[in-house]
Amino acid sequence: MPDTTRLGTLLAVLRPHRRTMALGLVLGMIGNAAGLATPLVTKWVLDSFSGGVELAGPITVLGGLVVVGSAITLWQWILLGTLAERIVLDARTSIIHRYFRARIGDLQARPTGELVTRVTSDTGLLHQASGSIIGLINAGVGLIGTLILMAVLDLVLLACTLAAVAVVAALMIVLLPRIGIAQTAAQEAVGRLGANLEGALRAIRTVKASRAETRQSGRIIGDARDAATHSIRAARVAATVWTIAWSGINLAVILILAIGAWRAHAGILEVSTLVAFLLYVFQLMGPISELTQNLTALQAGIAAAGRINELRSLHPESAHDAPATSPAAAAGSDPILTLRSVTARYGPDAPTVLHGIDLDIPRVGHTAIVGPSGAGKTTLFSLLLRFLEPEDGQLTLDDRPYRQWSHHDLRGRLAYVEQETPVLPGTIADNVRFTHPDATDDEVRAVLHAVRLGDLDTTLSATEVSGGQRQRIALARALLRTPDVLLLDEATAQVDGLTEAAVQDCVRERAAHGAVVTIAHRLSTVLDADRIVVLEDGRVRAQGDHTSLYATDDLYRRLVQALRISADQQPALSGNGHNPGAARTR
Repeated sequence: MPDTTRLGTLLAVLRPHRRTMALGLVLGMIGNAAGLATPLVTKWVLDSFSGGVELAGPITVLGGLVVVGSAITLWQWILLGTLAERIVLDARTSIIHRYFRARIGDLQARPTGELVTRVTSDTGLLHQASGSIIGLINAGVGLIGTLILMAVLDLVLLACTLAAVAVVAALMIVLLPRIGIAQTAAQEAVGRLGANLEGALRAIRTVKASRAETRQSGRIIGDARDAATHSIRAARVAATVWTIAWSGINLAVILILAIGAWRAHAGILEVSTLVAFLLYVFQLMGPISELTQNLTALQAGIAAAGRINELRSLHPESAHDAPATSPAAAAGSDPILTLRSVTARYGPDAPTVLHGIDLDIPRVGHTAIVGPSGAGKTTLFSLLLRFLEPEDGQLTLDDRPYRQWSHHDLRGRLAYVEQETPVLPGTIADNVRFTHPDATDDEVRAVLHAVRLGDLDTTLSATEVSGGQRQRIALARALLRTPDVLLLDEATAQVDGLTEAAVQDCVRERAAHGAVVTIAHRLSTVLDADRIVVLEDGRVRAQGDHTSLYATDDLYRRLVQALRISADQQPALSGNGHNPGAARTR
């Protein structure tokens, strides 16, 4: 990405704070003025001393300049420090909002650790960069003002100073871009480090069971070494710039002192003028060091802004969304959900996953979606939940196109239990209330009792909750407040045999009053379904109940035989006598 684009991104981050930055700039100018006046007042003191004039006035002015300069500098530091923290907060807030408004596919295309790094590490670099522009202006004004006053004092000594400054500036121009390149490479390495570490820790059980601790830690440590290598390179370049700046000034001081002493000895230059000039030379260290620091910080900030700017590719969910007020739920015998000629893919260059899907989801009853891996079952759910927009065709809810519903209101009509159900920090009750935080304790206890879970005040952590408990918690959350459509990515995939019947009872009870759609991986789910939809290669191959499909569809028969369901096994649609274990035998 060109530096001009990155700089534009950085300026866009700073723009809302331009008034505060302007005040900081004014304070810096006042501080510069006080600092620039100090050597001239010192010359006045020396001239007064040699002339036998009263020193009280010059000393008072000199002390006043020091006090005013210190107060202004303190004010500016506090102002810019507060500004920097607010800029970092604004950047983090903006990125977090972008994440949670982004489309699921865009987020999942990036490693989670890298997304976290954008919020934590990259935005942190904006802290120093936020004041760098003000610092550059102040330092530039201070440098120019110092050189002008040095010209007033003595042009010969100024020429010596300018020669040293020109050499330092030329070297800095050559070296400073290397700092930005190294900082960008270091941040990219930190992003890879975060992504790989997050992935490895998420799969720590598999890592240990596979005896891959050494390989994984070596790989991640390699990313850490890459980050360190690039950071060390940036530090070395910065140290070189600093050394050149300080060495150039020190050599200039020695040269000026020698030439000035000779000129003073020859009577060409007053001693007070030489002292004042040397004070200005020492003051040059301030602007030059500020220029160096701020240019380094600006390079780091530009690199961070470039990485933050990459997040513009995270598009928010449909810009054509409906207004907040969406149509109310309809009633009747028409299908609650319909898909007509729906085609879908995950990107413009990605292969088509669903081809011309036509499907009706009844307002009441249990519909099971089956098919081999890659048939498009998960993609179908992504469309129903509007995680993915169709490329062609139309989805409707209550005979109204999806685009006439807001994402918020449409998902309010649906409840979803994913197969890999995460546990959120807090108690069981907190997890169950996640969708409906205003639910009462009685409502929570009722759904927990239905899925055979215990105390709602039990505190959870991700490491102490079994897969079956996770899914029962997720099912309880979905059943709370009775959704119109319950979408289950196999709610019994990880529950034990004793609780599978209870979960199936919940599904059966819900299907008696509303729509339940499941991606079926377990025997009991297939047998319990009122209707089964067979997907193959992104197309609806067949629909029907278990008996008719087993007799007429070869793919379904092979799927059933792989699940070891008997051809003459009849589904148990109601009653407590349902025995899931019976479906496992032939």
